Amino acid sequence: MNKRISMVLTLFFALMFTLPAGVHARTITDMAGRSVEIPNKVERVICSGPGCLRYLTYLQGQDMIVGVDSIEQRDNKFDARPYALANPQFKKQPLIGEFRGHDNPELILGLAPQPQVIFKTYKEMGYDPDELQAKTGIPVICLSYSSLAGERDAIYKSLQLMGDVIGKPARAKAVCDFMEEQITDLYGRTSAIPEQERKSCYVGGIAKKGPHGLQSTEPAYPPFRFVNAQNVACPPADKGKPLQHANVSKEQIVSWNPEILFVDISTCQLGDNAGAVYELSTDPAYQALDAVIKDEVYTVLPYNWYSMNYGSILADAYYVGKVLYPERFKDIDPKAKADAIYSFLVGKPVFSAMEKSFSEKAFSRLAPR
Repeated sequence: MNKRISMVLTLFFALMFTLPAGVHARTITDMAGRSVEIPNKVERVICSGPGCLRYLTYLQGQDMIVGVDSIEQRDNKFDARPYALANPQFKKQPLIGEFRGHDNPELILGLAPQPQVIFKTYKEMGYDPDELQAKTGIPVICLSYSSLAGERDAIYKSLQLMGDVIGKPARAKAVCDFMEEQITDLYGRTSAIPEQERKSCYVGGIAKKGPHGLQSTEPAYPPFRFVNAQNVACPPADKGKPLQHANVSKEQIVSWNPEILFVDISTCQLGDNAGAVYELSTDPAYQALDAVIKDEVYTVLPYNWYSMNYGSILADAYYVGKVLYPERFKDIDPKAKADAIYSFLVGKPVFSAMEKSFSEKAFSRLAPR
């Protein structure tokens, strides 16, 4: 009974103080088209769903959080989230619920101080935003999390919305401009290469809610798209579409026989006797591939880790470009470029910290075994 009384009082005070009346409140429209009343000045927030705290970190608003979901508190051997590596203090924040948007209203109501707004990505995951708002009395703002290759407008609008809410519109614009400048530069370096001179390539071992082997790929792998690479897993007729993750057959990979192979080092989580690296070193079918015979197999950073890490996508694109067309990227040191990207987006150079837990190093030629 005492617990129930305490929760009711907490909710009462949350409703009293979260949204001051009159000139102290305003109404915004979130990315789900919902009208949400929020305080004029927001200083305390929480983030729900994959990628949400990443957005806040990009906007240099990470010090505004008053709680985190369970993935931020974990001690993992493997971690490829630059925003979290740059902010180890997240592990010490109070818990708001489970990851992937499975928030706990009781834990949220127990936070002190209380958040003034809840940002939420992937509104279909976990708590419905309207229900969460009703149960906590705290405004819930839905954001979009999308493909950097095919749906950048939704990303930029979400960052601008978050920037408007937390009082950082200039930083939001700077982040959007930065990402667009990198993509424009990548396209510009490679767009004039004739189709017949573009090397065929394939990327395997792509993470998708966990590690996978060589057959796990992306037909619309953004780093390939940004440098106009010829992705054998992407039929020419589909190049304009933001295609999703795919598992292809071993026979298909052998049939494609790409000139260059890339391996996402997230596959190393499967251990020494499994994953893409092990398959390439032991499977006779893969060992007959031209790329393997000619030692044209290279490693890239994971970027699918609690949704898409946009900085890693850009860093991978510069490395892929350097491998495929070194003369067009002769001014680029891929590892230094990666750290420059991370320094701007998350505030620290975290390339070394991210790759050190994996048995294979990123941005390297894969040594034959």
